[in-house]
Amino acid sequence: MAGNSQRAFRVGVLTFFLSISISLLFQLTHTGTVYWVSVLVLLLVVFLGIVFDVIGTATTAASEKPFHAMARDRVAGAKRAIELVRKADQVANFCNDVVGDICGTVSGSISAALVIDFAVNYNLTSYRDLISLVVVGLISALTVGGKAAGKSLALKKSSLILLKVAFILEKIEVLSGRRKEQGKNKKAKIKSER
Repeated sequence: MAGNSQRAFRVGVLTFFLSISISLLFQLTHTGTVYWVSVLVLLLVVFLGIVFDVIGTATTAASEKPFHAMARDRVAGAKRAIELVRKADQVANFCNDVVGDICGTVSGSISAALVIDFAVNYNLTSYRDLISLVVVGLISALTVGGKAAGKSLALKKSSLILLKVAFILEKIEVLSGRRKEQGKNKKAKIKSER
């Protein structure tokens, strides 16, 4: 029980700092640049939520079996992919729930700020509610539609997606100096699972 409380606390703290970071990025671009850059940040947040949803789904859908053969052939990322599959519940929780919820919340607040600015800058305050409804509808459609398409892709190509993610994680560790480069950097051939 204490372990669950500590984990929940860590997730809460991580969520707090990730939310602040994304919101701060928006505020910096929002105040110092043209309007379309802020729109680009909004689309980036929505895209980030979709990508992490795909990763979380792929992790829960993938099987360890193909990665064991790749690990024997020293394919880069295969060992890390096995670790991700074994921790699928934690990876999915972080990707789908933590990052997904943060992106959903932040994209909502960014949308609201953009609508208010747009209405004020173009003297459309009387249409603010209508503009808000349209923007919320568009962002929701983009998010939900993107996640639906992403889930379908994640289920069909789970091993390939997971291997790419594992490869990127290993490269980040090598670049940060936390790990020495291993493997022959072979490209894996993964057959479609379905």
